[in-house]
Amino acid sequence: MIDTRVSRLENRSCKDTARTIAAGKPLLQSRSCNAAPIKMPRLCAAVLLLLASTAVAETLRPVNTYSIVARDPETGQLGVATQSHWFSVGATVPWAQSGVGAVATQSFAEPAYGARGLVLMGEGQSAPEALTALVSEDSGEAVRQVAMIDAQGRVAVHTGSKTIAAAGHHVGENYAVAANLMTDESVWPAMAEAFEQAKGDLAERLLVALEAAQAAGGDIRGKQSAAILVVKGEPSGKPWNDRLFDLRVEDHPTPVAELRRLVRLQRAYHKLNEGDEWVAQGDMERAMEAYRAATGLVPDRATNGEAAFWTGIALVGAGRADEALPWLRRAAAVDSNWIKLVPRLVTTDLVPDDPALLEYLRAGMESDPE
Repeated sequence: MIDTRVSRLENRSCKDTARTIAAGKPLLQSRSCNAAPIKMPRLCAAVLLLLASTAVAETLRPVNTYSIVARDPETGQLGVATQSHWFSVGATVPWAQSGVGAVATQSFAEPAYGARGLVLMGEGQSAPEALTALVSEDSGEAVRQVAMIDAQGRVAVHTGSKTIAAAGHHVGENYAVAANLMTDESVWPAMAEAFEQAKGDLAERLLVALEAAQAAGGDIRGKQSAAILVVKGEPSGKPWNDRLFDLRVEDHPTPVAELRRLVRLQRAYHKLNEGDEWVAQGDMERAMEAYRAATGLVPDRATNGEAAFWTGIALVGAGRADEALPWLRRAAAVDSNWIKLVPRLVTTDLVPDDPALLEYLRAGMESDPE
């Protein structure tokens, strides 16, 4: 459930707002639905990001059921994964920050546990210290369920006494699982066992835990949405590059299966980006290794031919048009609009301004794949 109301931000400076968050004081003031329109003051980017991540609702209803927070001890990666029979669970439950920690806030969910939990852990408090402090200030703690893990792998979980059954949690080494509104009490132990036995990177192990929960019965209400958030172990100084997976399934009959499909697709795009980086460094052989890995992860139709297209364009830019043509032909076989795009890339210097070359590529893309 989500415990937020239509609200307005107090008119304060960005520094005052930061102090308020760190001190644990309320940022939001309630108002009724019939109040005058909100007038937003000028806000710093950090506060806007906080508000954008906070779901707003008028009533208290169950927003989440089962989640896992975890850390990969080899890479330091931190992650959260969750599934619920509630629309857009990813907008409220999962929180993570590279080099700081991860939080899942659910049941009658209070998003401030995510925002403020990361602030406190970022200031040096352990996950248990941060969660204890936040629970002690929360008059609604009896209906909360929150799991936290910090960058050192220290874990804490709170399952309130009034959380809807079946509800419970399990703490393991570098992870914790928490669940409420389950069909029975077998769900969270199944998650724990699956996570401990799973192979692969953190994202894969988180998915396996969600799949195990659903196989054990999952949410008594059914299934609707899911989300996964995985961040790097060490911050890069560029937060937009630190999120390895930030994927949501908002409304789907099989959300965990759809989330797995999206994770695989994200892996393909990671490889495409890696290939582009190698091209920028002038190493086409490593670039092609990455591109081949990307196009091997998903069929051409999964990207509407785009993965194959940009692989071909990279080869054209490197002066290897003959090698490029089979890739470009694959893209055109999925969508003929890729043929029209090629000449438009001349102005971006991705394709040479060579009429003979452009005609060669056009004719080749229009021919049947071998």
